Amino acid sequence: MTSPEPLVLVARDGAIVTLTVNRPDARNALDGPTVEALTAAFDEIDDDTSARCVILTGAGDRAFVAGADIKAMAGLDRAGALAFAERGHRMADFMEELRVPIIAAVNGWALGAGLELALACDFIYAARTAKLGMPEVGLGVIPGFGGTQRLALRVGAARARELIYSGVTIDADEGLRIGLCNAVTEPEALMPRVRELAARIAANAPLAVQAAKQTVTPGTLRGPDEPLAAALAVERDQFAALFATEDQKEGMKAFVEKRPPAWKGA
Repeated sequence: MTSPEPLVLVARDGAIVTLTVNRPDARNALDGPTVEALTAAFDEIDDDTSARCVILTGAGDRAFVAGADIKAMAGLDRAGALAFAERGHRMADFMEELRVPIIAAVNGWALGAGLELALACDFIYAARTAKLGMPEVGLGVIPGFGGTQRLALRVGAARARELIYSGVTIDADEGLRIGLCNAVTEPEALMPRVRELAARIAANAPLAVQAAKQTVTPGTLRGPDEPLAAALAVERDQFAALFATEDQKEGMKAFVEKRPPAWKGA
């Protein structure tokens, strides 16, 4: 008897890790086990000091992640729905706190929980054929994996309200226009473009990239009542701390000597 296909495929190419949500028959929809499999995969990457960038995509050419698995959700009661939302929040929070950047390669439908998954990544690169949206209100619910907040932070509160209240689906070019996507490519160019970006990130000082992620995210996510000074204090501390690393010495010495740096991640 053959064993079932893993829900998340993991591929390594040097310092770059590609995760593929692997439920193509369900358009890669997220159910509880898939959320747990993604969280476990990110946990393993966080412990792997040789990993420097992650690419997240969906199996097949129809969907990145088409949403949450409606069949799995339909029978939930209040307690079950809360538990499912908490799983999604843990996953998305873990992604934001991950040591290395994550690039969402949106190769098809990214609706509901699928768009929420992409929003927890550092960047969203999309194929021109991709469709994005949060249609939950048409199902009698709202986004439950952090989308009400992360979408507003990405595109602004007014635009987020419009997308969430209407449940409208937009194409990738519109996503680029409103700042939801970082870039849009032809479908066949998506993964090469994303791998190029991942390689550029992986070639930089790993501790500096990690510090940049930790610094930018709190600054981006600070609430309206939190002063800018608090976020700038984090930046100063992270900047100064890097001067105690071997990589800082190596990076600046290599610059002066006009040679490529040899990073140690220390």
